Amino acid sequence: MKKNKNKIKIIIILCLLLISTGCTKVLTDKNNKPVKNELTGQNLTANILCKPTNKKTKEIYIKNGVDLKKLPDCNNFKITSGKYEGLWTSIFVKPLSYILLLIGKIFKNYALSLILITLIIRFIAFPITKKTAMQSELIKKAQPELNRIQKKYQGKEDQESMIKQNQEMLMVYKKYNINPLSGCLFAMLQLPLFIAFLEAIQRTPSIFEDKFLGLQLGTTPAIGITTSSYIAYIILILIIALTTFYSFKFNSTGNMEDPSMKMMPIMMSVMIVITGIFMPSGLGIYWITSNIFTIIQNILVKRSKEVNGKA
Repeated sequence: MKKNKNKIKIIIILCLLLISTGCTKVLTDKNNKPVKNELTGQNLTANILCKPTNKKTKEIYIKNGVDLKKLPDCNNFKITSGKYEGLWTSIFVKPLSYILLLIGKIFKNYALSLILITLIIRFIAFPITKKTAMQSELIKKAQPELNRIQKKYQGKEDQESMIKQNQEMLMVYKKYNINPLSGCLFAMLQLPLFIAFLEAIQRTPSIFEDKFLGLQLGTTPAIGITTSSYIAYIILILIIALTTFYSFKFNSTGNMEDPSMKMMPIMMSVMIVITGIFMPSGLGIYWITSNIFTIIQNILVKRSKEVNGKA
């Protein structure tokens, strides 16, 4: 009961943070139309955290009434820079932007900074995500017994049968040391992290102006495929699709004999790909890195279980 109460408290805290979320505001002209970067075709962000480095981008901001004198240079950006914008920006967005800028200056590339920060976060969360991967393997092992219980009570919807079914399933969970709620913490943090990376990319000019392997980090694939670098954006979407599919497939904890569960990785991959088409390419790099980490982690967990099983 204490564990459940603690998880409820964590969910409430996360919800309060999200309620106080600042958001990325699109730069608009006098006619209230989104202002696009002439070089990349991307919609520019109004509430940027630091000054743009590109001369033409600076001119666009000044032309549309943004006072760049109040903003620090991206090289001098600090967590305390700018006015207070709420807990969300103060706890997530500004610190993340600061670290991305700091590491990006070292590597002279902000895409590499995105990759490194993603890996650091995943390594820190590894003890939690490893539990999720282990639970997935345990559930697969217990699945035949769970299927037999479901078939045993199939079509029985009276309260007594439902209670007995739940009791028998709980016995199987106990037998295989399965905790259905175990390892859910990182899954709950995925959405805030996703939004934090999105805002950090969109609100930091040094990041969204940077390039990596033909990709403009602030440009969405939807716009990128209309440019001369369209191949790079198509490859990005394909990699997002493949890594997402295998990430969901390897991390599935449901009954894979169920046709609806078999379709789940495909459906989730399609949803992520559609989202990825309209998200900055830098966010796609974050998502791919996180997916690859998940896939490798689950492969290693599976192999360790096989070795331990043989031993």
